[in-house]
Amino acid sequence: MREYLLTLCITAAVTYLLTGPVRKFAIVAGAMPEIRARDVHREPTPRLGGIAMFFGLCAGLLVADHLTNLDQVFESSNEPRALLSGAALIWLIGVLDDKFEIDALIKLGGQMIAAGVMVMQGLTILWLPIPGVGTVSLTQWQGTLLTVALVVITINAVNFVDGLDGLAAGMVCIAAAAFFLYAYRIWYGYGIESAAPATLFAAILMGMCLGFLPHNMHPARIFMGDSGSMLIGLVLAAGAISITGQVDPDALRLNLDGSTRDATHAMLPVFIPLVMPLTIITIPFADLVLAIVRRTWNGQSPFAADRGHLHHRLLEIGHSHSRAVLIMYFWSALIAFGAVAYSVHSASGMWVMLTIVALSFVGLVLLLLPRFTPHTPRWAERLVPPRYRRRRAALDEASAASAYASQEAADGESDDSDDSDEGERTPIPAGVNGATAIGARSRFTDRRKAGSSR
Repeated sequence: MREYLLTLCITAAVTYLLTGPVRKFAIVAGAMPEIRARDVHREPTPRLGGIAMFFGLCAGLLVADHLTNLDQVFESSNEPRALLSGAALIWLIGVLDDKFEIDALIKLGGQMIAAGVMVMQGLTILWLPIPGVGTVSLTQWQGTLLTVALVVITINAVNFVDGLDGLAAGMVCIAAAAFFLYAYRIWYGYGIESAAPATLFAAILMGMCLGFLPHNMHPARIFMGDSGSMLIGLVLAAGAISITGQVDPDALRLNLDGSTRDATHAMLPVFIPLVMPLTIITIPFADLVLAIVRRTWNGQSPFAADRGHLHHRLLEIGHSHSRAVLIMYFWSALIAFGAVAYSVHSASGMWVMLTIVALSFVGLVLLLLPRFTPHTPRWAERLVPPRYRRRRAALDEASAASAYASQEAADGESDDSDDSDEGERTPIPAGVNGATAIGARSRFTDRRKAGSSR
């Protein structure tokens, strides 16, 4: 465990330290596209955060190769090299897209090629454990097609959910943490050496996300871009492929002792890999499916961007930016860790399911909170924040309305008196993330700059 924690910390440190210089490089390179209609941020923000994440991945693999207990992963398996090859290819495609906005079909082809490169180097699904049937061996073509499909789906699911500050990195970090606990239990608890690469991939992925998150939380100073979202999606898919199609269920069955019932419960981790790759990306995958259905239903291309994603809907119903991100974190953690808990405590699965149902109810309440206005008794108004005090709220609304009316009147008089000078006015230039040399950033957003008709 100490080696994995050291690898995680080194990966996070390298990613964190390189993100600042990468941000400056992105600004100089002009990787700051204009705000689009579907964007949530209000000012141009540099991309190319995936550069720092990729070097964090390289640092993690390099450190792990020189550790006593982890160097066996590189000696007995070619999966780390396969991951690095596929990650380098998908990272280059992402960097080009962040700078030049390449076509969606070209990116899709690059994703398939990156998956094929990993398959050629041995990172592929060899068999599937199916309940009631047993272990089903796959042919080379079946394993290749299934591997490529899983990689492409995971990459695009993560890419689709990357719409709010800190959302994609946080959700993938939560998924990687749950996956690490599951893979480490298979490797250390059952003595299955084939699960070691997946455990290493999960630890490195957590380090990449944790190192990038401080720069990407709202308000974000840099975006990971496609170079980062496709990269972490590929690493997440590689771990799922490694433990799904590389761990031999027969090897796990040999380590089981006891009665038939105990063996049945203990064999559950063998079948969990069938659903674990889906549970860790349930929210991004649901967003991907809903986006495809919505766009095709409206006669658009499945790759056409819009503002109908789950995080956009959370903002529309009244949640703040940070609150929407935290709600998505909550649902991701509930599904991912719920699956891991059920695999560990399968004998008491009813209690696990009841806990998940109870937490789901809490999540639904959190989703509906913006539709309700809290009312605090007058005697308790001093004990709550000012925004929940009815008197203060009424005064604030009245003062805001009067200030807005006076401002409108002043603007009208100014427009009438200085109509001849209107063409000579120049807007205050805004820097990156609202930094201006003249004044503070306006609180309100001019939606027309984003290409919106509203």
